[in-house]
Amino acid sequence: MKFLADMGISLRTVSWLRGDGYDVVHLRDEGLQRLPDNEILIKARTEGRILLTIDLDFAQLLAVSGDSLPSVILFRLGNDNYDAINERLTTVLSECQKDLEVGAIVSVSNETFRVRRLPI
Repeated sequence: MKFLADMGISLRTVSWLRGDGYDVVHLRDEGLQRLPDNEILIKARTEGRILLTIDLDFAQLLAVSGDSLPSVILFRLGNDNYDAINERLTTVLSECQKDLEVGAIVSVSNETFRVRRLPI
């Protein structure tokens, strides 16, 4: 799996994923800190990446567009620090791989996660 990390995702999470062998790009890596949300989705789709974010706008943009990709993992945690995100991400990646490959929004909270297949 390949990932695109939005600005709200810690560089420590990106390093952690890379350490596990994943192909991960952070928007900051490419100087794209100010890239509009719709262009971030286009970038993720074009590059075959799953978007990691804490920004609710991406789920809404995908729902309105009717697109089936890119997949989005949306973290809705009470604590958005990298340890909490990494812990929840481990579970999501092990249990949602097939959904993420075909197109889904995975909304991740502290105790649970919800998968919505795309298009919505």
